[in-house]
Amino acid sequence: MYAWLFRSLPGPLVVQILLALALVAGIVFLLMQFAFPWLSQYSPLNDSTLETMTFPALGRAEGTPA
Repeated sequence: MYAWLFRSLPGPLVVQILLALALVAGIVFLLMQFAFPWLSQYSPLNDSTLETMTFPALGRAEGTPA
């Protein structure tokens, strides 16, 4: 399949390589912008087991400005 795609690109070898790289970059960009954010809501990797620590003496949560 990839050989067919590469052979169907127009131009000499250098132009075919540049077009193939542009196609790969475009596909990666589209996946990063649309597919992976949509899939991340179903991923268990985003589940955090840590909770925000509170400091009773300071009356604020960790990471909040004083």
